[in-house]
Amino acid sequence: MTRGENGRGSGPERQCTSAVLMIRPATFYSNPETIGTNPFQHAVSAPRANTLAAAQAEFDAAATALSDAGIEVVVAEADPTADTPDALFPNNWFSTHSDGRVALYPMAVPNRRRERRLDLLRGIAAQRGLHIRSVVDLSGLEEQGSFVEGTGSLILDRPHRLAYACRSARTHDAAVEAFCEAFGYRSVLFDAHDETGRAIYHTNVMMAVGAELAVLASSLVAPGAGLRRVFDALESSGKVLLDLSAEQVSDFAGNILFLEGAAGPVVAISRRALASLSRAQRLLLEQHARPVVCAVETIEHLGGGGIRCMLAELFLPYA
Repeated sequence: MTRGENGRGSGPERQCTSAVLMIRPATFYSNPETIGTNPFQHAVSAPRANTLAAAQAEFDAAATALSDAGIEVVVAEADPTADTPDALFPNNWFSTHSDGRVALYPMAVPNRRRERRLDLLRGIAAQRGLHIRSVVDLSGLEEQGSFVEGTGSLILDRPHRLAYACRSARTHDAAVEAFCEAFGYRSVLFDAHDETGRAIYHTNVMMAVGAELAVLASSLVAPGAGLRRVFDALESSGKVLLDLSAEQVSDFAGNILFLEGAAGPVVAISRRALASLSRAQRLLLEQHARPVVCAVETIEHLGGGGIRCMLAELFLPYA
């Protein structure tokens, strides 16, 4: 890979990268601090050693599948002393950008705040010859009770500088706008609820944006100005829309990530999510990216997050 490729150089930021960071869990169980706002998450009575072993096996298989597709997968170990059951979802606490900046995000619950490890990011950058120019630390917003949990809360259209965000207990307007002001994005804020009326807790369970294709469960977006903003932004940025049902969202069909593989665009998607798509939806998806299928059912069921949540994109330029 040469300097400047795959959204990691000094030129305009590309939508998809070919490199991701994954954090291998040292503990894994249904997080009691987050289950109240995450209906995708389920508590089980199995021994934690068993759930950890299952999650680690799924993690390792997913990392291998992505690597086989030509994605540069950087695997780091979670801190075993921190007791962070959601550490394998690193996209919530940081994001990287092609201008060399790193964003650190305000997290809604205390045990997720322990996941932030700037030293880990600096070590990975030094080891791989990547340049961190500066750090934009938004975590102080926690003191104001204002949260935006990384690319769980924010769906970034990087070339068009759009930040889609669904309001929830973990995604607040003020924190979204703080990110947008710091990084030069325009916010596209909206409200969305599941079929029981609960707010969608993270935008990335119902929406994903690739270079050409956007995935969205438009029926969950509250009608009115917010929905018009979303559709206008997608249209103005030239996206083809793959619309999901509420049931498909519950199967993690929105929790996918478009990446640049060795032989062209790929999309990381879980086995459960892919199985939920209709034949027409799958054909549309495959017109834009080759699916890399990951079986992460334990992680989805207990953690309430899917394969997209497990992948933190690396856009940093080479030093």
